[in-house]
Amino acid sequence: MKTIYNSIREEVVKHSKVRNSVLGNVNEWKRSHYIILSEIIKEELSEADELKGGKKFEIGNTISHVTLQRFFENDYQDKTHSDLRFLKTLDKICIFLGYKDLNDYILSARQKKQNHKGADNHSFLTQMVYDYCATAFEFCKQFPTHNTDIFNDFLFDDSPFLERVSQFSKELCEKDFHLVTKNNRSNYEVFDIHVVTDEPDKKILETQEFWNLLFKVGETGEEHFVNQLSTQIYFIKKIDDTWKIWDNYNPDAGTLNRKIETP
Repeated sequence: MKTIYNSIREEVVKHSKVRNSVLGNVNEWKRSHYIILSEIIKEELSEADELKGGKKFEIGNTISHVTLQRFFENDYQDKTHSDLRFLKTLDKICIFLGYKDLNDYILSARQKKQNHKGADNHSFLTQMVYDYCATAFEFCKQFPTHNTDIFNDFLFDDSPFLERVSQFSKELCEKDFHLVTKNNRSNYEVFDIHVVTDEPDKKILETQEFWNLLFKVGETGEEHFVNQLSTQIYFIKKIDDTWKIWDNYNPDAGTLNRKIETP
């Protein structure tokens, strides 16, 4: 309840009617400022639909400046702030903030917290895909060195995705492929990334990716191009409390390998 209590105080300060009054220009409120706040709240509550009818007589439609000053200046205490009169005051403040009552405010705050948590989770997953792609580009820059350990933070050791990445890249390294990066000749971009499936132990993300790569072969200097814009799907799993990429669908996977095998 203490968190809700503090949150309500913060929202009152941020309320447009408060910010656009003389209170918005004052850092530390005094008695006179709480009188102004009391009048602002009174004016808003007089027009509130929630206080039309019987509820107006049940909880009233005003809050004294003394009560407001006590609310803002005193620390939260379970004993002091669990009595019916104070809960009615919180009801009125929440109505002033645009909610039906205190319970409605609490439910809304919980929902916002859950949404924020979900957004944080999605941000983590999105960053994982971005970081994997950056690592994949760095992996190609190391050719013909075949260093799949670079993917340890992103791919499970026994994942089918790592197996394919290792197979395709090993073939290129054995043919002495080098990635040309001078003058930004090789580059990539990941965009339009979003979560398709969100389950407790499995997430599926879809991306649009553009890969523009130029490889040269050893001493011959033979050039091979990769120029692909595609929709890719990432299957991310949670195993032993660790999130990593398990598999990936890329319609262009292995295209360069097949091209160099064709006579």
